[in-house]
Formats: sequence, structure tokens, C-alpha cells
Amino acid sequence: APPVRALVLGSPALRVRLYVPFAIPALRLLMRVRPKSFVTSYVKGKLLTHDARRREAYDNDPLITQAISVKILLGLYDTSTRLMADAAAITVPTLMLTSGADWVVKQPAQRRFFEALGASRKEMHVFPGFLHDTFGEKDRHLPIAETRRFILDSFADGPGGTKTVPECHDLQGYEALKKPLPLLSFKRLNFVLTGFAMKTVGRLSEGIRLGWREGFDSGAMLDYVYRNEARGVTVAGRAIDRMFLESPGWRGIRTRQRNLESAIGATMRRLAGEGSPVRILDIATGHGRYVLDSLAANSNIAATALLRDWSVENVEAGRRLATGLEMGGVRFETGDAFDADSIARIEPKPTLAIVSGLYELYPDNAPIRASLSGVARAMESGGYLVYTNQPWHPQQELIARVLTSHRGGDAWVMRCRGQTEMDALVREAGFEKIAMEIDDSGIFSVSVALKRRSYEGKNA
Repeated sequence: APPVRALVLGSPALRVRLYVPFAIPALRLLMRVRPKSFVTSYVKGKLLTHDARRREAYDNDPLITQAISVKILLGLYDTSTRLMADAAAITVPTLMLTSGADWVVKQPAQRRFFEALGASRKEMHVFPGFLHDTFGEKDRHLPIAETRRFILDSFADGPGGTKTVPECHDLQGYEALKKPLPLLSFKRLNFVLTGFAMKTVGRLSEGIRLGWREGFDSGAMLDYVYRNEARGVTVAGRAIDRMFLESPGWRGIRTRQRNLESAIGATMRRLAGEGSPVRILDIATGHGRYVLDSLAANSNIAATALLRDWSVENVEAGRRLATGLEMGGVRFETGDAFDADSIARIEPKPTLAIVSGLYELYPDNAPIRASLSGVARAMESGGYLVYTNQPWHPQQELIARVLTSHRGGDAWVMRCRGQTEMDALVREAGFEKIAMEIDDSGIFSVSVALKRRSYEGKNA
């Protein structure tokens, strides 16, 4: 969610025209048989532009190959599908320029994306007779003029970036997930059968059994996913457990762990380089494995850590883990991550605060505001905040319809929070985001923010 002024798209390839029936399923099958497969591109200069010189330049360019990786084609298709489904999260002023005679990409997909965009200012212009290369056509002065106007208008509006917390773009979807599906719907039957399988034969898997007992979003479940060791009753149970651990969400969680440990380590080294003490606070640590691993990986840096969690069981498990790792300077205690006053009173003041996997579990922004306020009040200016977010999840409905939460065994219904929204909440509390990493599927982000020196305990 970079604070850019405007987004200009020229004939975006949200759906490439593949002139073969059932092309995508066929390509997926080909990938399974031959992972390193290629197809031949049909694109020639005559499909791109009416400009003869640009046609010739394209057709004679030795760096343009006709072979296209099937992996790239499928990756483009899947990423575009996610973009169209989650376009409401994009609030940047957007100009879309499309060609009326495009034989390379499909205009209906562009229209669908445009209509779903969450930007309050958006425009779409179709240029009749233009081929795919919108900015390389004979009359390219037309789209260039539209682009120039749009960019100048966007800069005239004042500083870029979202200064206030945007509306919750996923709220309607979240509310829909809380409502039961029609009794006779195929989708409901599918989820019922999936739940039945997980509650019966699925219990051969230790991970699935742990999820039903503790909650699939519990600290114990996360620690199990971090360890990534398939366990279960019999060979079948271990095979089921491996499939469970390889689900997209859990793979993303492990990538988040790596990105989190990398961010914590880099921030520790930055603080040490600045001559500042390294005092870590984690307000909802679970078992604290990622913090302990980060401390171990940076053992040359003198650091202390206060790791808090609301669960007594998590705190005790964390203490045992720290003892087993012979980790000194680490203290565990119970604490409410949403009790702003309790966090603000922590002494000595932390220089590195961590909030991981917590805010994703709560749909409302009010408790998150309270929590971030407490963290900001607890820290000196110049300290750092490492925080996570979940902008999107490919199995959001499956999780809501089948799995249970650690909070009373209720359904685990998540609201994905756009990165712009999460960053705005952090900025509102007095921090400025300076870095971010995210997994390849775009599910979990890890960001680092600096507490502004001008912050005095009020909303910035």
C-alpha cells in the first residue's frame, strides 16, 4: 500500500485471450505432468499496433521470445483473479485506458476490475479501433494526453497517501460469512462434508486434532504450524497432517514467521547501530517462538524481552520453551493486549514492540486503536513497531464455514483488512511505516514502523 498519487493502467492483462477451449484446466494438468512446460505465443506486431515502425521493431526484436512459461501464464491468471476479487481494497485514484480492438487481452475482465475498484476517483476510457499496445498506437497522443491530465489533477489534490483510516472494504463479505448458507445449496453440502471428514478421519492428524481442541487460530496451533512436523496416528494420519500443514494459509504463516524474524533481527541491529538499548515487548506472543528464535539468531546483541499473552497456558508454554533454549533476559507474563493503560505503564520503556497475528482476529477497529494507543504511549520516540496484517486469504470462506476459533469454539470468521487500512491505523497512533515484506500469495504482510518524534500521545 505505497502512498502513490495515482495509478494509470494501459490495457492491463487481467485476462489473456487463450483461443483454446478449457485452456486453463489443460495448462494446470500439463504443469502436473511436466512442471517446466512452455507454450508458443501467437502475438505478432500486427496484433499490437497500426504503427508500421513499431510493428517491425517488435517482430525483429531478438530479445522477444515466442516461448511462454506455463507457470507464468497460470501465475498471471491466478493473481489477476485475486486482483479482480479484491479490487475494492485499492483506493488509489485510478485511470484505466483500454483498446477497443484488443485481440491479446479481454476487455470484460478490465471492466469488472474497474467497477470493483474502491477508489473514490476512477476513470475508464476505451479507444475505438486501438490494438493492444495502447501507448504505442498511431494516435497514442490521445491516451498520453488523458494520462497527463489525470496525473496533473492528482498532484494538484495535495500530498499523496491515505491520511485517514479508509472504510472497511471487506465488511460486507465478513457479514455474509456470519450468515448460514441456504439449506439446500451445493456449497453448504460441500462444507458440511468437509467438516464431517475433518471431524472423523481428519482426527488421525495431530494438527487437526489440536485445532478442534484448542482452536485453529490458537497460539498452540500456530506453534504447531511453525514446527512443520507432520504427526498423526498411522501413516495415513501423518499423510493427512502433511496435507493440512501444506494448505495455503499455513504455508503463508510459515513465510510470515520467516519475514517476522527477519524484521525483528534487522530492527534489533538497527537499534544497536544507533546506540539505543534493545528492549523488546510483544503484547500477544503466544508461545513466543519467533521472538526467541530472533534473539538466538542475534545473540551478539544485548537485548531483553517482555513477552505477554492473555492465556496462562501460552505463558507457561513460552517459559518452558525459553528455559529449554537457555534464553536469559526474557520474561513472560499474562496481559491483555487491548488494555491500553496496562501496556502504557510497562517499564522500562520498550524500543521494539511486536504485534503478530493478533489484529487479524478482530474485525472492528476500535480495540485495535486502543491497543496501538497503549503501545505508542509505552514507547519512546524513535522506537520501532513490527506488526502483521492479513489483506487477503484464499480459503476465507472454508475457514468460516468449517473451522472453529479459540474464543469459545465459535466459527472462525475472519475479516481481511486491507493494507492501506492497517497502515492508516498505525499512522493514526503515531507511527510511520518504513518497510514491509509479504508472501508470494499476498496473504500475510510484516511491516516495520518508526514512532514519530513529534508524537505526543494524540492521534497524528
